[in-house]
Amino acid sequence: MQITGYELFEIPPRWVFLKLETSTGLLGWGEPVIEGRAKTVRAAVEEMLDQYLIGKDPFRIEDHWQALYRGGFYRGGPILMSAIAGINQALWDIKGKHFGAPVYELLGGKSRDKVRVYKWIGGNRPEDVAAEATRLAEAGYTALKMDATNQTRFIETRASLDEITERIQHVRTAVDDGVDIGIDFRGRVSKSMAKTLTNRVESVEPMFIEEPVLPENIEHLPNIAAQTHAPIAAGERLYSRWDYKDLLKTGAIDVIQPDVSHAGGISEMVKLANMAESHDVAIAPNCPLGPIALAASIQVDTVVPNLLVQDQGFDVHSETTSPAHDLLNSNPFAFDDGYLKTLDGPGLGIDVALDVVREKAEADLDWHNPIWRHEDGSVADW
Repeated sequence: MQITGYELFEIPPRWVFLKLETSTGLLGWGEPVIEGRAKTVRAAVEEMLDQYLIGKDPFRIEDHWQALYRGGFYRGGPILMSAIAGINQALWDIKGKHFGAPVYELLGGKSRDKVRVYKWIGGNRPEDVAAEATRLAEAGYTALKMDATNQTRFIETRASLDEITERIQHVRTAVDDGVDIGIDFRGRVSKSMAKTLTNRVESVEPMFIEEPVLPENIEHLPNIAAQTHAPIAAGERLYSRWDYKDLLKTGAIDVIQPDVSHAGGISEMVKLANMAESHDVAIAPNCPLGPIALAASIQVDTVVPNLLVQDQGFDVHSETTSPAHDLLNSNPFAFDDGYLKTLDGPGLGIDVALDVVREKAEADLDWHNPIWRHEDGSVADW
């Protein structure tokens, strides 16, 4: 079998799908994208496929990963690792389909029978966030995540800190104690404010505090972690084992959050989970993306022993807003009481509706995050 061709599709709201073709007719699907940089990642995928992968044996997944990573003098980073990630997902999908087995069987088999998932709580005002939390808890979610802050300055006012605290307390009191809540700082606060806010939010006993500082500032995590009992989570913006080395060495992290479409794909995700396990650290994969990325994440989740919870960006409890709506020929994401069932079909366990994907790809894809500014006009972290 050889890789003979490919197609790339930009799908609203902000996804890129890769269809990898083989000489036997088997197709593999992947989702290589960085939110807001779809065209940039697409160009990187095209270069990797045209310059190296076309004509190769799709079963040599590890060798291809090494060649795509080590074959370039300039390595790593969000664009190149996201391109590798989508290709890697598609290769695993092909191999699983060839052997008639889900990817998790090729990775070593099940370590669990279902995967706990959480959903991000939308809304801006405290009462809106609380109402959304209530809706999701009533739908069956046992874990939620919320943004703690909007833009913040290096040193914030007491009024601003009170507003952040109120927002979090509003959500905590809106749902019962059986619902865990992750609090995401999104790296929007300085190390000084991170120290203050972790103390303030500790009373709600969060599932974790995510990205209390930017990944560029991980040297400050030990000091922040030393003054709170809340678990610290990070890693959404790290892309390989080499990026995670320094983070894990700090001893300050309790949960890593790599993304299967950003951090080198399925192959690298398994290695990152194993690496974290050796440091007594859990994994809660990030995945605010499309159905292919979610399927790839669940294949990893099914295997790795140190899974805490899986991020996902859909109302998977709803047939009308599930990731299977339109883009998949049938809905494999079976949600029950806060969990998704494992995907037991061959490959990634999904059946992509190619005609629908082609039709959706005709729309103009122009998603990008806003540029936030402080009241004095200076740029703020989004």
